[in-house]
Amino acid sequence: MRWIPIQGLAIPFRGDDGMDALVFTIFALAALVGGFVSGFSGFAMGLVVSGVWLHIITPMQTATLIAGYGLLTQGYGIYKLRHALDLRRAWPLALGTVVGIPIGVSILAFLNPTYLRVGVGVLLMIYSIYGLARPVFAPIKIGTGADVAIGISNGMLGGLTGLGGVISTISCQWRGWPKDMQRAVFQPVLFVAFVVISLSQAMAGTITKDTLTLYALGGPFMVAGLWSGFILFGEIDDETFRKSVLALLLFAGLSLIVSTLPFSFR
Repeated sequence: MRWIPIQGLAIPFRGDDGMDALVFTIFALAALVGGFVSGFSGFAMGLVVSGVWLHIITPMQTATLIAGYGLLTQGYGIYKLRHALDLRRAWPLALGTVVGIPIGVSILAFLNPTYLRVGVGVLLMIYSIYGLARPVFAPIKIGTGADVAIGISNGMLGGLTGLGGVISTISCQWRGWPKDMQRAVFQPVLFVAFVVISLSQAMAGTITKDTLTLYALGGPFMVAGLWSGFILFGEIDDETFRKSVLALLLFAGLSLIVSTLPFSFR
């Protein structure tokens, strides 16, 4: 670990000498792209930025920044989609997610994370490829009790793999809702998940001054990407949104599998 002075601040980055400006540029560009993906799809920001940030800042800083920026991106999304917001649809998924996160974290002590990541990754890839290759799914009506169970599964997967919004996002697709309604449901669920994660990090003492400084420096780039992503979201139709979400789920599955390979960053 070394310290890079940026605008009078000492920012912790890892890298070779002479890469100061380049490293920060990479960090900022990752934030920009992550914000754009979140603005466009409503999720997957963490998938995008972690693949870059894990190589230039510590894993703990990466996890803390993803949770912090998750509050920003999901909060902004909820505000933008407030016309479609219906908490009656979102609260069972959110409640189940809160219950499921600590269960998933505790299960990690008894499971081989490599096998788990590969298994979930394969399932996500199969689901995504099938969804992309066939017409739109017939809408499914899901009750409150089932939504709570789906939320618990969503939280458990988040605690086990870090993908805290995947199952809730998929369940919103199953219902055949318009894109605005889908995001107005799964984005509050993601926001609640990030609240739980951020509170846990605060209690664990992982939110440091250095990480907050990084957050402030990357914030403008994240916001710029988020804003531009929402502009594109407003221009697409429901079918394009469906395929975009499936493509991102495919990427999520692939990233889980790649993360288990010997050459992956640890």
